[in-house]
Amino acid sequence: AQVLDEELNYILDMGVDVRWNTPVTSMRAVLAEGHDAVYVGSGAPKGKNLEVPGRHDTDRIHIGIEWLSSVHFGHIKTIGERVLIIGVGNTAMDCCRTSLRLGGKDIKVVARRSRPHFKASPWELEDAEEELVEIVENHAPKRFVVEKGKLVGMEFERLRWMEALGKQRSEVIDTVTIPCDDVILAIGQDNAFPWIEREKDVGIAFDKNDMPVVDRTTMQSTRGGVFFGGDSGWGRENI
Repeated sequence: AQVLDEELNYILDMGVDVRWNTPVTSMRAVLAEGHDAVYVGSGAPKGKNLEVPGRHDTDRIHIGIEWLSSVHFGHIKTIGERVLIIGVGNTAMDCCRTSLRLGGKDIKVVARRSRPHFKASPWELEDAEEELVEIVENHAPKRFVVEKGKLVGMEFERLRWMEALGKQRSEVIDTVTIPCDDVILAIGQDNAFPWIEREKDVGIAFDKNDMPVVDRTTMQSTRGGVFFGGDSGWGRENI
């Protein structure tokens, strides 16, 4: 919190007018305010799903970024004792440590690759392991194991990675099942722009991936004066 306050104050001290508690729900409304330019830096706020068998057979599978938000606002206050976190980025680290604070006892973070390929910051990994979170490497999700409507585990393919023709390839060694009460998916995030109208009068074009069409030099959209940056502009190239 101290670091965040310091960084925010750098901006505030420059005389920026910050509108707190002002959610943006319509690009058309923003444009109607008559600004000379609009910069969209809303990131990639939508957590990715994992569509494997059993995904919709239980309510004990959670999307990481949404789950963290629900915890923050007090909508979720408990979790099962055995928790699997799928993914190994910084969101996954937040999820595993938050699970501990909500009553989880056996917390495992499951990664498809080995540690050199992890996206989480080294200090995030170290902090999680200090709290006895187990990091499980080289396991690819195969299915959720649901019995009579209850999540009891998750089945994985255990992988061996090798290099062939200059590319990393994997082979399946065997299949293992890890027991769990809850699964939190933290396998990445997608862009989402539900607040930007697609009507012609707004004038912002989107491509087949629902990403804004921008000039790669200026990052200006198809509407003059409206710019996109960061994950909002580069999308999967930057995730």
